[in-house]
Amino acid sequence: MKIEILTTLGCLNCNKLEKMLDKLGVSYDLIDVSIKPDYLKKYPIFTAPGLVINDKLEFSGIPNFKDLKKIFN
Repeated sequence: MKIEILTTLGCLNCNKLEKMLDKLGVSYDLIDVSIKPDYLKKYPIFTAPGLVINDKLEFSGIPNFKDLKKIFN
């Protein structure tokens, strides 16, 4: 499973999502959209973070922990 977090520098909500995924034992890649703006063309998020699973934007903003748990357990 390919997991990417679309983030920006200093994003507090992004840190929260990282902690949730860490708690679930999920490996992910961080993609800073200010450095790689092409990701915003592919995944038009209006608020960070964006959670991309297998090349599909699943969440924009902070998802509910229960929803994450359903996906990854």
